[in-house]
Amino acid sequence: MRGARALIAFGTLVLAAGPALADDPHDRMSAEDIARDRAIIRKLNNDQLQYVRKRDAQYAAGWKDYDRARGGNDYADEDANGDAEEAPRGSSYSRQSREYDRARRDYEADLARWRRDVAACRAGDYSRCER
Repeated sequence: MRGARALIAFGTLVLAAGPALADDPHDRMSAEDIARDRAIIRKLNNDQLQYVRKRDAQYAAGWKDYDRARGGNDYADEDANGDAEEAPRGSSYSRQSREYDRARRDYEADLARWRRDVAACRAGDYSRCER
């Protein structure tokens, strides 16, 4: 039992001292090494940013081509600076918005008609129950 307590006390001491004894990479790196690492990381980040921008531009071009092939124009064109221009007035988005509004009005009218039929049916007009 005494040995187990000593082992637990020793383990606790080792665990408490562990973080103090851990290696810090900056302790061994000179200022030149740190500057070199910073430059390498900056270059890697810039290379990745360029790759992502190029990839995204290719994706955008592909989606525009796809949409145009379908006869729509959902995506605003971009100028040389990458700024989006306003979508044309007759764009697919405007058409879809108008269609949605029309469908919504039709739905609300059908729902109101159904509610009137339900009320009439409950009031005893059984001819309106099966619509």
